[in-house]
Amino acid sequence: QVQLVESGGGLVQAGGSLRLSCVASRSEYAMGWFRQAPGKEREFAAGLSWSGGMTYYGESVKGRFTISRENANNTVYLQMNSLQPEDTAVYYCAAGDGYPGDVSGYDYWGQGTQVTVSS
Repeated sequence: QVQLVESGGGLVQAGGSLRLSCVASRSEYAMGWFRQAPGKEREFAAGLSWSGGMTYYGESVKGRFTISRENANNTVYLQMNSLQPEDTAVYYCAAGDGYPGDVSGYDYWGQGTQVTVSS
């Protein structure tokens, strides 16, 4: 079992930035971020391997979001720049043993943190 606790969500104006953090109870997993807007399916945002050497991004965030991790602190980050109203969603941290670029690679989920981008 892995416990995941997200933080860093909030309200930001369009064009602004936020950094999400996720602290895991264990670090030897691939980690990722997903998001879910009201009335929409959960969407893959970003993922990275346990070593951090391989990163993956969803098309809608590529070039604007950056995922990173500090295994010494069991923490994964999502730096979000150039935020737009369509980025408004609940953001979930996830961990798993599988392929970090797809939802099927994840087994454990955090409770989520709300990100709201105003126009």
